[in-house]
Amino acid sequence: MIIIPAIDLLDGQAVRLRQGDYEQVTVYEKDPVALAKRFKQDGASRIHLVDLDGAREGVPYNRDIIVKIAAIEGLTVEVGGGIRDRETAEFYLNNGVDYVIVGSMAINDEAVLKGLLKEYGERIIVSIDAKDGMVATEGWRKESKIHSLTLIRTLSGWGVKTVVYTDIAKDGMMEGPNHKVYRKLSQEADVRIIASGGVSSVQDLEELETHHLYGAIVGRALYEDAIDLKAVFE
Repeated sequence: MIIIPAIDLLDGQAVRLRQGDYEQVTVYEKDPVALAKRFKQDGASRIHLVDLDGAREGVPYNRDIIVKIAAIEGLTVEVGGGIRDRETAEFYLNNGVDYVIVGSMAINDEAVLKGLLKEYGERIIVSIDAKDGMVATEGWRKESKIHSLTLIRTLSGWGVKTVVYTDIAKDGMMEGPNHKVYRKLSQEADVRIIASGGVSSVQDLEELETHHLYGAIVGRALYEDAIDLKAVFE
């Protein structure tokens, strides 16, 4: 299972939101590029970047910082947040980003997503953010009537290979992941699952690994020293 440190970008800084609430922001680092370099030095080979301004506004707000992080040698970078059209996805894919993560597009623009999948294949990852199993979109502000597992099955049929699954109720809460959900997904979803939200300890990572997930994203636990990244990779 790949351990993927997360850097969430808001106004050019590395922050964490509590349950996706833009009114509950903690700034952890004013230089996200330096932070990415530190994560790499600690052993990380892959970084998960989220443009929170982009997720809220629908345009790539922090793309200059993202391109700088993508240029760090030996680091695989995946980017989500505000990637709602082909042009934005292609900008990132043509400027050093290894994978782009789309969310709202899977609900709102099937044709564009299918076109990207046809051209870029596994470099297109879909993010599913869910509240009580129901998919939320547009920076978690809108809840759809689509169940997450139903959407995953549809996406698999379109050719999606990897899904980042976030349980919004757990995100930023340091209460542990929703293991029941990830166990079910590992058993029933025909895609690679990257878990996101709630990881608070090495024990959480060890239990997630028992579900045979592809990866796990770690955020707040790193910033508050609940997990020693260097020790994880030793």
